[in-house]
Amino acid sequence: MKSREFINKYLLGGRTRIVKGARKAEIACFLGGVFPVSSEHTLIRIGGDSDGGYLVPDDLVGIKTCFSPGVSNNAGFEEALAARGIRSFMADYSVEGPPIQNPLFHFEKKYLGSRNDEILTTLPAWVERNAPDEKDMVLQMDIEGAEYTVLLSTPPEVLRRFRIIIIEFHGLDSLAETKGLELIGMSFEKLLMDFDVAHAHVNNCSEAVSYVGFDLPPVMEFTFHRKDRSQSRKPTLRFPHPLDQACVPARKDIQLPACWHASP
Repeated sequence: MKSREFINKYLLGGRTRIVKGARKAEIACFLGGVFPVSSEHTLIRIGGDSDGGYLVPDDLVGIKTCFSPGVSNNAGFEEALAARGIRSFMADYSVEGPPIQNPLFHFEKKYLGSRNDEILTTLPAWVERNAPDEKDMVLQMDIEGAEYTVLLSTPPEVLRRFRIIIIEFHGLDSLAETKGLELIGMSFEKLLMDFDVAHAHVNNCSEAVSYVGFDLPPVMEFTFHRKDRSQSRKPTLRFPHPLDQACVPARKDIQLPACWHASP
């Protein structure tokens, strides 16, 4: 038996695994590709002052529909969109419906995933059922780690139908591992073909993990803006943004680590 297999089998009864660490240069390459950029569209805050509120480009005119998988006890984002006349399609198999009722809310008891069955729906199928002809929408996705499967199984032409995409990414500390870096890197690479990173914010629900000189927060919120919507772009140098708020109000907010944005 190879030494790694032996240790993995017997170390703490198999509860602890040994993984291959990612190289510093590979992590630096990834981080350098996800720096937020600013455009002629200023950022505005949609939703509440804590978890459930997000910074998005002020480019909502003409948008009629939001798809919002992952339903929690806070629908402030969708409620703020409804005030602008934007309807929200919401999906989550773990709940019976959104926490508040609104005539512009449409709920489906499904998880978002990579196949269609009684419990899961794919993003393409969900969009086709509800907005088959719309080309400029919002996607706000907080699905506890399933975002990678969804992104990698969704065709680029479906993602391009969204003008703005907001995703809470989980497990970003696994960038320290070769396999984690590969999975996360592929997901971001797919988005960055057609979208700019408009904003990044650390969820302060957990502390960042330090690895080979990089601070890797486990959970972060990213806002993406489709590239054809901007005529100019330059690296964002000011962090935190004045509209940023701590996701967990009882804990100190965590500033975006320097390795995640361009230097002044």
